[in-house]
Amino acid sequence: MLFLATTGFTLCFWAWALLAPLGPRLRDDLGLTSFEQSLVVAVPVVVGALGRIPAGALTDRWGARRVFPLVAALTVLPVLYLGHLAETLTQFLAGGFLLGLGGTAFAVGVPFVNAWYPPVRRGFALGVFGLGTGGTALSSFTTVQLADAVGRAFPFDLVAGCLAVYAVTAWFLLRDRPGRTTATGSLWSRTSLALRTPATWHLAFLYAVSFGGFVAFSVYLPTYLTRAYDLTRSDAALRTAGFVVLAVAMRPLGGWLSDRVRPVPVLTASYGLVAACAFLASFETELVPVGTAAFLGTAAGLGAGSGAVFALVARLVPAERVGSVTGVVGAAGGLGGFFPPLVMGAIESVTHDYTRGFVLLAVTAAAAGAVTSTVVRRRAHAADEARP
Repeated sequence: MLFLATTGFTLCFWAWALLAPLGPRLRDDLGLTSFEQSLVVAVPVVVGALGRIPAGALTDRWGARRVFPLVAALTVLPVLYLGHLAETLTQFLAGGFLLGLGGTAFAVGVPFVNAWYPPVRRGFALGVFGLGTGGTALSSFTTVQLADAVGRAFPFDLVAGCLAVYAVTAWFLLRDRPGRTTATGSLWSRTSLALRTPATWHLAFLYAVSFGGFVAFSVYLPTYLTRAYDLTRSDAALRTAGFVVLAVAMRPLGGWLSDRVRPVPVLTASYGLVAACAFLASFETELVPVGTAAFLGTAAGLGAGSGAVFALVARLVPAERVGSVTGVVGAAGGLGGFFPPLVMGAIESVTHDYTRGFVLLAVTAAAAGAVTSTVVRRRAHAADEARP
């Protein structure tokens, strides 16, 4: 079940990230400004983020057995539209809006995996599921190369075919854990209850910084590298893929460490690393070796932090509410990835410099570390004492 869920998450995220590597090409082909280019790659992020709220609540009620194949099948439609029909800025924005559906798979898979594993193994299991964020690396590695070698539509056709096969496979093979706790009440009441849970907001902020930072780098780093360092689009996409691979690999490590030394110290260290590396990146030093080290250090911190946040969810949230809370927390993570590309694009358009954007990331990461080591530490300690 973990393998099936991770595979589906990977494919949905592959689809969700298809537009990001093509950002520089769309800028040239459509004559976009920096802000318009940022908007095209950011729209799927925000829609996928907000869509996680109802997706998580529906999973609590219906189970991933039904919701996962549905999400995969519906994502095929915008993928084919973008590959074959979209030609203007408006059409790419509309297709990107619908493409955001792929990003909701995260809120479907977390409660599904959480239900299958005991508390002492959930951090690592959720970290393994989080490897599905590597779908963005697949997109970075393959989209530009396949589009250049075969044709612009081919990457979209390939992803659509994989999603269709997965939707059918998941419908027949995916199974919810027998005896899982099924949520009661309406979608609105369960979402409202999740929003009234204090831990939800703390977790949402932490995930907005860790996973939001990962998403922001995934979608905007190709643009940044081509603009700031004059790299080719293919080279920028491959370097972004390296960033994504490291962040994805660090996610299960963050979950594994959280199972053993608890999530709070893992999160505190992760945010400290991100703050230091983002501040270093703000100086726009030579890409090799200092700039590369700063970006890879940021990737490691963001990946480990993302894994640790959901190890914390498993400790602080009752099982029947994991889907609803995951939807809200996942939405915060997606929204955290929506705004930085827009901010970076706006800053570059006005100042022709990216320094302020990296400084903002450093300050935000430091604030997340401070919240983790104070407020969240006390809440986690209280939850551990209340647990029988």
